[in-house]
Amino acid sequence: MIVRESRARWQGGLRAGEGRMELGSGAWAGPFTFASRFETGDGANPEELLGAALAGCYSMALAAALEKAGHPAREVDTACRVEFEGGIRRFALTCRVDAPGVGAEEFARLAEETRRGCHVAKALAAVDIDLDARLA
Repeated sequence: MIVRESRARWQGGLRAGEGRMELGSGAWAGPFTFASRFETGDGANPEELLGAALAGCYSMALAAALEKAGHPAREVDTACRVEFEGGIRRFALTCRVDAPGVGAEEFARLAEETRRGCHVAKALAAVDIDLDARLA
């Protein structure tokens, strides 16, 4: 079994406090505050990290599905918009793919199957995940 770890430390009260989040791999660490999460202040927030995780998982899973179908992708570029107001309301994936030889119908089917089946999407299933996937 593979285990991944991350960490967050918060010091102080909600509005005046500050924190730091970091990935266990050491690949990223950054500050977060009330303003970076609930307003437009500098720093990271948990929601954008979830969006990055979803975009990353979706990109890899779609590349795998295309390869398995005989259409290896040159590039899968996925952005994730996280709508947050009193909680996460919706994830919106926008994906552009360069995969020679795949037809529009097959691509649409693979893209949708991947939206429902990637591991992070399954973990976030309590929230709607919209998808706009197109061939480049």
